[in-house]
Amino acid sequence: MISYSIKEGINGIPKIPGDKSISHRSIIIPSISNGVCEISNILESDDVLHTLNAFKEMGVKIIENQNKLIIYGKGLKSLQRPNKEIYLGNSGTSARLLTGLLSSQKFDTVLKGDSSLSKRPMERISNPLKKMKANIKTNNGTMPIIIKGTNLESTSIDLQIPSAQIKSGLLFAGLNTKGETVITENKITRDHTEIMLSSFGASIDVKKFENKKIIKILGLKELTSKKIDVPNDLSSSAFFIVSGLINNNSKIILRNINNNPTRNGLIIALLKMGAKLSFFNEHIHNNERVCDIEVITSNLNGCELGSEMADLMIDEYPILAVAAAFANSPSVFRGLKELRVKESDRLKLIVSNLQNCGVDCKVINDDLFINPSKNYKIRTNIIQTDFDHRIAMAFCVMGSKIGPLQIEDFESVNTSFPTFKDEFNKLGGNISWKKL
Repeated sequence: MISYSIKEGINGIPKIPGDKSISHRSIIIPSISNGVCEISNILESDDVLHTLNAFKEMGVKIIENQNKLIIYGKGLKSLQRPNKEIYLGNSGTSARLLTGLLSSQKFDTVLKGDSSLSKRPMERISNPLKKMKANIKTNNGTMPIIIKGTNLESTSIDLQIPSAQIKSGLLFAGLNTKGETVITENKITRDHTEIMLSSFGASIDVKKFENKKIIKILGLKELTSKKIDVPNDLSSSAFFIVSGLINNNSKIILRNINNNPTRNGLIIALLKMGAKLSFFNEHIHNNERVCDIEVITSNLNGCELGSEMADLMIDEYPILAVAAAFANSPSVFRGLKELRVKESDRLKLIVSNLQNCGVDCKVINDDLFINPSKNYKIRTNIIQTDFDHRIAMAFCVMGSKIGPLQIEDFESVNTSFPTFKDEFNKLGGNISWKKL
């Protein structure tokens, strides 16, 4: 895959796919609800399809009808034991959410993943579930996950790791558990699960404090399906936002973008750097904040971000690092420990690939330092991705500015944005790809 430099700018209105986080939940929650759910604009990516197939294997009737997904919910305790192990590919979201949900079912299951997912830490979800008396075994803290369904005990859990995946897995476990499960977040994480559960009639209470949130969910209350229209994904939009900011003569309009305040750290950071971003048509849709965004070429300044920002934009640091590489002054991004346990060691890949592009950058402890230059001399044009979709797309954007770059394992973009190449090229990009 080669990304060539762009002279005329990036211009137009790209079609952004549906929000990845909400798409997963739009399959899980209707599947355990009563009634029929019609879902529009769901993300058709590898990760989401793994979640979809998991519920088909557990007896949920799911059909596609005129670009819509229709789910015939089975209720809280009506899922069926799958005939085989459930394979989840590279989807960490699927793994952690399903571990919580299946721990309270009446059957046993085994969750497996690909080589990448099998390296990621799973005790962060299995250990708090064990406080609810879940019967879960891992392979030395990684997949496969062996779940023996049992009646769980409600309890109070203080989350040690800020993670919407862990929180959501515990909430799904609490749905099927007698009594009240209480979850305390000491750092705010994305709240799509709470929003959707509430709209489906769950007995859920959320109290927010300055940097803390207490969530109470009362188990064994049946859910009722309702129609879902998935907003477009801010994390996928990020690549076009930064492309528009760093390439001359660019103007991009992004429609119907999820602007949930628990995950808009990238927007906050870019505005701090002087990005010309305008927001309009702001409204609430399906209880989520949505807006259109206009992006215009900008002279960016470097900035310093504390560790508290990581929870609001952990998926966007690869593309933010690319933006910082073309700023007028240095940037420091602190507290990026969590980047080491994503689809890849993203922190390592950000640094090594930026350095190969001639960028002066380094990591000290978990802090990333980027010292931009006006003229980069490419050491090697080969970008290693370790099959990480966000690394691949971030360095496509890098290549649009300094290219050509050869992106290894470009097919990884199918994890979250299968049409990325086509949409990028429609705006003036020049990405060609052939599988070697």
